[in-house]
Amino acid sequence: MIPYNQNMMFERKQEIEKSIAPKRALIIYGPRRVGKTTLLESYLNDKNTKNKYSRIFVSTGDDFTLRELFKYEKRKDIIDFASSYDLIAIDEAQYIPSVGIGVKMIIDKYPQKTVILTGSSSFDLSKKIGEPLTGRHFTMLLLPVSQKEVNLSNFELKNNLSDFLIFGSYPELLLEKDKQRKIKILTELVSSYLFKDVLMLDRIKSPELLMDITRCISFQVGNEISVNEIAQTVKTDVKTVGRYLDLLEKMFVIKKVRGFSRNLRNEISKKAKYYFLDNGVRNAVIGQFNELSMRNDIGSLWENFIFMEMLKRSSLEEAVDTYYFWRTHTGQEIDIVKESGDRLFAYEIKWGEKKARPPKDFMRSYKNVKFNTVNKENYLDFIT
Repeated sequence: MIPYNQNMMFERKQEIEKSIAPKRALIIYGPRRVGKTTLLESYLNDKNTKNKYSRIFVSTGDDFTLRELFKYEKRKDIIDFASSYDLIAIDEAQYIPSVGIGVKMIIDKYPQKTVILTGSSSFDLSKKIGEPLTGRHFTMLLLPVSQKEVNLSNFELKNNLSDFLIFGSYPELLLEKDKQRKIKILTELVSSYLFKDVLMLDRIKSPELLMDITRCISFQVGNEISVNEIAQTVKTDVKTVGRYLDLLEKMFVIKKVRGFSRNLRNEISKKAKYYFLDNGVRNAVIGQFNELSMRNDIGSLWENFIFMEMLKRSSLEEAVDTYYFWRTHTGQEIDIVKESGDRLFAYEIKWGEKKARPPKDFMRSYKNVKFNTVNKENYLDFIT
């Protein structure tokens, strides 16, 4: 394996400037430690930004004065505050009470002012921002670094594939060379960051149960999930499992994928599959960082990696793509189905080089379908 270049960097393709618009606040979502603050600081420190805005306010959700200002929803006080600035940027905005209502007041009074908020807790931000700012905001989802954003040649990407499958693509991990340090960072990421917002903001009484459910999902990546089976395994009720799975998705830990169906009689549509937003996080949850040659879950790692890279590519290209899996009660299946406009793209994900045959029922039932086998030889064609 070719080691990472000591100076290997990545370049984010999303640009704040392109997402800013009059009468709209910009909300930057994403997991903790994925680079939202860095992206925001880079924009604020850019000379073009400084030339564009003469008066800039920058703070965080930890700012007590700011929290008190928004908490009481006093329009006059909030408007007086905003009147002094051309750009208002608040990092970790989910910790500010009534932030959505306050920003609505600012946008309505000063439609030409720019407001940028970042947050890692989508479920909490959505309650505080979504309804008050309906029609008054754009969103930018920042995910772990995609293969399209890594400054390596295709040859180098392929030769470092095992690292991406084992340690994932969080910015901090890509810049770290030492394996033990990578493991330490990921372990800390899971224990201290990814679940911090859930435990703090949603008052979950049992972090052990949350972790147990996450581990169950870790061992079933690429398979249909039975909520009943998970409930029996972790000794709780189905409703609780469903609530925790919803929170994990809203916390950017996992991604739910539904079965594709156009109401053919034997298609499976009610069950779901779950992928992790990052392979490294998935491996940290189960404490498994062995080399690929020593693992029995390479198929799951590979499918999770390919799915997330496809999702990242769609996000970066701002493509309106929807992802599914397809399976019938008679056993025919397709790992990933992408619906893009009026076209369907079907992908069978294979770690080996063997090509898969498209299921006859799917190809016969759906028109305008392109079927591909994604393997180690051609995978970059589909994700970069």
